[in-house]
Parts: sequence; structure tokens; C-alpha cells
Amino acid sequence: MIGKILRTMRRKSNLSQEQIGKITGYARNTISQYETETLQPDFSTIEKIANECGYEIIFKHKISGEILTTKNITRKEI
Repeated sequence: MIGKILRTMRRKSNLSQEQIGKITGYARNTISQYETETLQPDFSTIEKIANECGYEIIFKHKISGEILTTKNITRKEI
């Protein structure tokens, strides 16, 4: 599933695999493998690609609606 999300974010940002690879420091074939789910990226890689595509990863609590991101939590909470 994450591969489809990465591909969709990249395409909506009008970036090729080669372009996002250069921006993030990953080889084009690595980006391709993430998108086809041949390789599974770690969270920091997913976040890096999302940020470069103009997206933010958000976790929303189903009941309270509380939103967590890597930007609004402190080290102490981790």
C-alpha cells in the first residue's frame, strides 16, 4: 500500500522517479522499487519523500480527533 501512496504523491507533484531520487538522494531504481513494493522504505524515508512532494504525514486519533505529526511532538513524549 505504501508504494501506491508514494507513487501518487510523486505524480501529483509532477516529479519523475529520477527527479525525486535526485532531490532525496536515492537512486531512481530505488524509488521504483519503493513504488512497486519490491523494497520497503523505513519511516524516515517515507517522510523525506512525502516532504519533498509537499505532503506531511499525519496521525489522527479516531475518537478524540487529536493529530500527531513529527513536528508537533516533543522528544520527551517519544
